[in-house]
Amino acid sequence: MTDRPSPRELGIACLGLAFSALLLWVGSTTVWFPPELTGAQVAPWLGGVALLALAGVAGVVAAGGVLRRAVGALLALAGAGVLVFGVRVIAGLRDQPPEATVAPLWAVAGALVLLAAGLAVVVRERRLPRLGARYAAPGERRVDQDPDRAAWDELDEGRDPTLDPPADPSSGPSDGRGDDPDDGPRSAPV
Repeated sequence: MTDRPSPRELGIACLGLAFSALLLWVGSTTVWFPPELTGAQVAPWLGGVALLALAGVAGVVAAGGVLRRAVGALLALAGAGVLVFGVRVIAGLRDQPPEATVAPLWAVAGALVLLAAGLAVVVRERRLPRLGARYAAPGERRVDQDPDRAAWDELDEGRDPTLDPPADPSSGPSDGRGDDPDDGPRSAPV
């Protein structure tokens, strides 16, 4: 299995985070309990979690490595917290009169999506492209900071890191008739 960057997976994670923010926001603005008790009144922090999910999009795109995994873990923990709260509220609705709404399901759905997106970022971080990676020159090889790791990577790719790289045939010795117009025949000084 390769760990090639997958812009598609990054896009899916970002869409999941944006969708969870939308669901959480809808959950915070709808009426949970009659007469007019909204999700924001039941759980004032619900709108903040929606904003956290939206900010998570920028964090996932801009960060990389351990920092990106930390962002994903924070988002997953926030989703788990909202999920536990939402399930407890829904479980308590059984004791409520029939006028109780199903609006807490918006928050639970948003929490599930947030939890899934956060876990996906943590687990699949190596496959998510990094900011600015698409601006690298084509064919440019990334220089590893650790020479030992670079040697193992060469071995994994079937090359012997102790041998000199093969000479490029296009950069062979000139035969005197090069492609440069200034390389034309020269007359001997008289």
